[in-house]
Amino acid sequence: MTLGRPIRLAEETIDQSELEVLSEWMLAGNRLTKAEQTLAFEQEFATWMNCRHAVYVNSGSSANLLMIAALKEAGRLRNNKAIAAAVSWVTTVSPLLQLGFDVRLCDCDPKSLGIDLNHLEDLCRKDPPALLILVHVLGHAGDMDAIREICQRYDIILLEDSCEALGSTYKGRKLGTIGTAGSFSFYYGHHISTIEGGMVVTDDADLHQLMLSLRSHGWSRDLMPELRQSLAEKNGVDEFKNLYTFYHAGYNLRSTDLQAFLGRSQLKKLDQIVERRRINFDLYCKALPDFFSQSGDTEVLSSFAYGTFIENRLETYKHINALDIECRPLICGNIARHPFWLRDHPRLALPNADKVHDYGIYLPNHHNLNKADIVRVADAFASVARPC
Repeated sequence: MTLGRPIRLAEETIDQSELEVLSEWMLAGNRLTKAEQTLAFEQEFATWMNCRHAVYVNSGSSANLLMIAALKEAGRLRNNKAIAAAVSWVTTVSPLLQLGFDVRLCDCDPKSLGIDLNHLEDLCRKDPPALLILVHVLGHAGDMDAIREICQRYDIILLEDSCEALGSTYKGRKLGTIGTAGSFSFYYGHHISTIEGGMVVTDDADLHQLMLSLRSHGWSRDLMPELRQSLAEKNGVDEFKNLYTFYHAGYNLRSTDLQAFLGRSQLKKLDQIVERRRINFDLYCKALPDFFSQSGDTEVLSSFAYGTFIENRLETYKHINALDIECRPLICGNIARHPFWLRDHPRLALPNADKVHDYGIYLPNHHNLNKADIVRVADAFASVARPC
């Protein structure tokens, strides 16, 4: 097979025209740190998501940290127990550990690779947690109605790590808006890019205000005026002291107006990006009929990558890499088999997640790929890969 152009897992979504407009905006002397562009980006993103509130932060990982920390700071959690998806990402789970949660991992569904309903029910029955954070793996939704029903029955708050699912929908709702809060990433390799960056979305007004404070040190200056005044009066803080008064043990998770400016331009083409990724996923399914393909209850699939299972991952990786085609393990595989987890926890028997860990692989999907590119990747992959 002859080499074509390199096919990367991701290509920059920020085009030359956007960089030129950004340069003009910067040279005009606009403020680069968090200010009006951030507020506008948050409002426009919330509108696109059809939710009430959005909080822009410096990464998708920080988005996970912020929404978990806010729930804990708000006193919303009846215990310190949490369930996280075993097939996830390190920064889906690590904020829970860092904030002192007793974390249990839930196996994945064999079709969607999201939360396994039977294992979730079993974990909740034995020792109900206060919190569940799931992952929409590579953009696919599981049975969200059933997951929400379990959460309601056991009084569990649901969070969605939707960093791989920007634009995917379930029964008319965008993933990330179904639970109490949802997170997104705007890193280079994701659907849209603000270089680095992330977002939390929620319909909960009180949680939104708390996240605004926690994002910026724990002070009150980003809050609604009436809440800012109430906090000052309650704590006996005058106007001058309030400039540097901290009401919560916060962080600095802010991004910049420079990046928010990029985010606003990226939003304008997000619908087209989602559609191209959906088309590419269908092309992979047709080109690789003998291999596993994810399925679930997703209506619009904003596919992050094409995941499947093969027996000979290393051999396949070397073969297609030599042809200038990138691939990766299917995200983290099983979190329970990573060194950071095993340092303080026993190894768990999670058969579906173990299969992802041992045999999972994903192939490139982004909006710059066309039908010929997908055929080239599929042909190179199928020439050596053995399905399992």
